[in-house]
Amino acid sequence: MAEDDKGTAAPAKKTKKAVKDVPAEAPAKPARPTAHQVREAHKAELVAWSNAFGLGSEGKVDDLRKRLLAYLEKEELPAPEAKPEKPAEEKPPEKVEKARAKAVEKKEEPPEYEVKSKPKLDPRRRILLELRTEKSAQRPTFHRQEWFRYKKFGDEWRKPQGGQSKLRRHFGYRWNLPSIGYRGPREVRGLHPSGFEEVLVHNVRQLEGLDPARQAVRVAHGVGTRKRELIEKAAEEKSLRVLNRMVTE
Repeated sequence: MAEDDKGTAAPAKKTKKAVKDVPAEAPAKPARPTAHQVREAHKAELVAWSNAFGLGSEGKVDDLRKRLLAYLEKEELPAPEAKPEKPAEEKPPEKVEKARAKAVEKKEEPPEYEVKSKPKLDPRRRILLELRTEKSAQRPTFHRQEWFRYKKFGDEWRKPQGGQSKLRRHFGYRWNLPSIGYRGPREVRGLHPSGFEEVLVHNVRQLEGLDPARQAVRVAHGVGTRKRELIEKAAEEKSLRVLNRMVTE
């Protein structure tokens, strides 16, 4: 210790100790977020996740969100452990043969398609039927007056009768009314789409005198099952086509 002029000992100077450099700890990597968390997160969280996964923090919130969702989808998940396969049990030959026989019985052959009889039409009638089809496709749907205002009005047509009715007087901003120009050709009017002339039948006696080349049978809805079967059987014998044949399993 050094002495001063008065002979008293001076206090020793404090020496600075060197502090060792402590390495900075690396920031902890955030936990892997779920897709729901990414959709609900704010921009600060999205930026932190993007920097942690090395995706960059540039862009708007939507860009960051899309980038993170794409990263989560591409991230490989651990493959599930394969379960050991059980050894297949060997069936005795008798059971194998019985199983094959049952499989053959189940495979039923599809029913053969029966070609329905068609009418014998001359070229003129064929052209008129095609013309009728075109006219039907072009024909608009006719609605009664005020059909859009009241629910009680159905789809059936009613002629407007009001004295001040704009529809009856054919005002231009109203829809068209049924007129003769919308009708089909007279010669094929009322025919079945196939070209047959429909004949309503209630019993077997009414099948007599029908021409199978141009006429077809339609059984009345009030005929019972037993009589209907008789009518259909008699129609087959006479080569007559039944338009509303009874459906059987």
